[in-house]
Amino acid sequence: MFKFSSLIYFFISLSFTFYGCFNDAPKQKEEKEQSACCIQNGLPKRFGDDNITDNSTEKDDAKREKIPDGMKLIPGGTFTMGARENRFAKADEYPAHPVRVDSFLMDKHPVTNAQFREFVKATGYVTTAEQKPDWEEIKKELPPGYEKPADSLLVPASLVFKSPSESVSLDNFQTWWQWVPGANWKNPYGPGSDIEGFDHHPVVHISWYDAQAYADWAGKRLPTEAEWEYAASGGKNNFIYPWGKEPVSAKHANYWQGDFPTNNFEDDGFFGTSPVMSFESNSFGLYDMAGNVWEWVSDWYHHDYYKSFDMDKISDNPVGHDQSYDPMEPGVPKKSIRGGSFLCNDSYCAGYRVSARMKTTPNSGMLHLGFRCVKDLQADAK
Repeated sequence: MFKFSSLIYFFISLSFTFYGCFNDAPKQKEEKEQSACCIQNGLPKRFGDDNITDNSTEKDDAKREKIPDGMKLIPGGTFTMGARENRFAKADEYPAHPVRVDSFLMDKHPVTNAQFREFVKATGYVTTAEQKPDWEEIKKELPPGYEKPADSLLVPASLVFKSPSESVSLDNFQTWWQWVPGANWKNPYGPGSDIEGFDHHPVVHISWYDAQAYADWAGKRLPTEAEWEYAASGGKNNFIYPWGKEPVSAKHANYWQGDFPTNNFEDDGFFGTSPVMSFESNSFGLYDMAGNVWEWVSDWYHHDYYKSFDMDKISDNPVGHDQSYDPMEPGVPKKSIRGGSFLCNDSYCAGYRVSARMKTTPNSGMLHLGFRCVKDLQADAK
């Protein structure tokens, strides 16, 4: 049955808490947490900055594998997952730890409107944002005592960004996120908007369930956090961004230049999403691994997940924690999202770093949230 997040209800009632793209703790507290994490972040010498290990058998796989159109083969290897710089990194990115992933195939760009339209045409699928919320399901996630909202609010809807006309506090995201009835992947800004001429832009307002349904139909799956971060790094173990260590600029990605959320200089040429592949690929041939839209991964989000790793051992193909935990909302299950979006900015989010993690409920849909898929190698190539 369709579940409607308590987060959305809180937004409707002007009291919910949503964490789509901003620091999840006050600045001073965050900096203290980062400092503590950095002290604990020593890695064994063999897992140093430049030690990204290719597996020879993975290179053989690459020669045998027939790569489907629109995908890239990511040769497996061992890398250091997590942050090792503390300017923007948050506590959930520490400690960095050694991880090995097998070779896999990955979409070279986020799923586009045109690709998602083909899926809907073939299956008749109806996205989460197009479904009417069920109050009986909503109240199961709410503390006792909440009254049912007006029926006019319990309608198909999604979250849309609207830039405030004047300076606002970055602590109050409700000044730029709006719950818009009728907003969905076909009508990204609500009634009166459409995606005509936007076939090559990433599809948005996609919940985790929507992304999973598409992946199943396409014979693919969603990447793990480990696979996503390894692919974003392009096989470079000491990269902060998909392109290296050079600070983000308009030549690198679609992100927010200017004063967030009121003034976007649009130096990169875009206010909202950009056509996929508008910026250079990383060394694996993957596009939009930074900015444009956040991307769903398969893992449950757990704030302390990285603390569970044995720093003296290489973790083999980790698939995430078996349950979700967000200290800001301990009772609300969330999935991880990766890569940042066109709303990210160094002053607020910096989600375009390869180690950056964010989270939201699996039934959330937003103007800056999409996905890409991966595919396992054929059995005869292993």
